[in-house]
Amino acid sequence: MAKGLVERIGQPGHCENHYEAIALIVDALTNKRTGAIKSKHEIDGIGHRVVHGGEEFKTATLITGKVIKSIEKYSELAPLHNPPSLSGIRASFDILKGIPQVAVFDTSFHQTMPEKAFLYGLPYRYYEKYSIRKYGFHGTSHRWVAKAAARELDRPIGRLKIITCHLGNGCSMAAVDRGESIDTTMGFTPLEGLLMGTRSGDLDPAVVFYLMEKENLSPQSISDILNKKSGLLGISGVSNDMRDVLKVSRSRNAKASTRAKLTIEIFIYRIEKYIGAYQAAMKGLDAVVFTAGIGEHNPWLIGRIKRDLRSVVNKRVKFLVIPTNEELSIARDTYEIIKKG
Repeated sequence: MAKGLVERIGQPGHCENHYEAIALIVDALTNKRTGAIKSKHEIDGIGHRVVHGGEEFKTATLITGKVIKSIEKYSELAPLHNPPSLSGIRASFDILKGIPQVAVFDTSFHQTMPEKAFLYGLPYRYYEKYSIRKYGFHGTSHRWVAKAAARELDRPIGRLKIITCHLGNGCSMAAVDRGESIDTTMGFTPLEGLLMGTRSGDLDPAVVFYLMEKENLSPQSISDILNKKSGLLGISGVSNDMRDVLKVSRSRNAKASTRAKLTIEIFIYRIEKYIGAYQAAMKGLDAVVFTAGIGEHNPWLIGRIKRDLRSVVNKRVKFLVIPTNEELSIARDTYEIIKKG
C-alpha cells in the first residue's frame, strides 16, 4: 500500500530524533490527499528490526516492558544499532498507543548454530559469565533469500544446502543447511568475517594490542579504526562504496588504481574462502545466493567467483541473485505474532 524512508535522523536539516520521524511517517500515511490509510487506527501492528537479541530471542517477539529491558541489555553488544531501535520503539509506543509491536531480531535466525560453530577458543567461563560467542547478524535477510532460493529452484528448503551472501556496506555469509543456519561469518559483533565497507572483518586479535601500543590508542579509538576506517575504505583509501572503488580501479592514476584493485581482490578472496569452508561444513552445496547492494548489482562479481571456483564447486550448483526484502519479512513476522494473540 505504501513505502517510505526517513534518513539522516539527528543530522542538521532532518528529523531531530526518532519521535519526529515516527510522527512524520504517521502523518504521511494518514494524509487526507496522499495517505494510504484514513487513520492510524487502521494500523494493526508495528514491526521493528532489532539487531541484537543475544541467546534470549530465537524468534520474533511481541514487545513488552521486559523485552525492552532485554534490548537495552544487549545494547552493550550492539551500541550502534540497538539504541536507535529502542528510540523507534519508544516513539511508536507513545505516538501509536495501544497498537501491538513486534521485535524481529537479526540474531534469531542464527540461533540454530551448533556449539562447535558459535563458541570461541576462550576459557569457557567467559561464555558462561558474559555470553561471549558468535551470534551472527543479517539473519532476516539470510532467512528471506534462502527461502526465496528454494522457491526459485522449485525444491523444498528442507532438502537444500545453500550459502547466502549478504553483500552491502555490511557484509556477511551464512551456511543454510536444510533451512537452518549452521554457521555465519559475523561473530560476537558485526565486525568479524568478510571485508566490509568500513569494517576490517577477520583479524588476528594481537594486531589490536600491537596498534594500541604503537599508536597510543584508547579502546574507543581502536574500535573506531576497526569499525569505521577499515575495510574497502581503509585499504583503497578512496571510499567505502564498491562503486567508487571500481571506478578508481579503472582510472589512469596508477597508484590509486593498484590500491583499488587490491581492495577488490581481498573482498573477492574472502567470499571465495568462505564458500569453500561452508561447502565443507554442510558436506555439499546446491546454491550460492547473492543479495544486498553489492550482491544484487554487480554481475561481474558473481561471474568472477563462478570462474574462480569452477574446479571446486560442482557444476550443478546454482549461482543466484535474489533481492532481499527485510521489510516484508518483518511485516510477515509481525502479522504472525499478532495473529496468535
